[in-house]
Amino acid sequence: MSRNTIAVSKFIGTISLGLLTGVSYTLATQTLPSLLTLPSAKPAYHTFLHLQTLAKNNLRTLTAVAITSLTAAYALSPSRGRHPYLLWTALTAAMGGGVDFVLRHDEDKLRQQGGEGENVNGEQVQAAVEQFRIAEMVRTGVSGMAFAMAVVGIWGDGF
Repeated sequence: MSRNTIAVSKFIGTISLGLLTGVSYTLATQTLPSLLTLPSAKPAYHTFLHLQTLAKNNLRTLTAVAITSLTAAYALSPSRGRHPYLLWTALTAAMGGGVDFVLRHDEDKLRQQGGEGENVNGEQVQAAVEQFRIAEMVRTGVSGMAFAMAVVGIWGDGF
């Protein structure tokens, strides 16, 4: 396979990990805390559920792109160029994507209790936002570690 194709795959994986880390960090440190400043529980509830859906879709897409491109770069590399850091970085990115499964969110419970937002109270919304924020901080750490591994690996490859 062409050396350029492999280099592009590594580059796409690394950039995806950088974006993933940045999105998770911004969610955890800026976006989610600002939800708690809304004047009542009903708009915070609706905004949180909408934000959570969009964030999860984007985070899963970035994770999938990173894992796929790094694994493809490993698979397409000649035997002398198959650096294990590509697999370790893809595995670390997958662990960041697994945060949703390990740290369960109470969004279903919140949806059941809140219905259309009429029966939701501020404590329920605050607890759900805090739980999601913790999950995003964990994802930030894991994804940041994967990003650092990818950058060091690419640097070591000479690209």
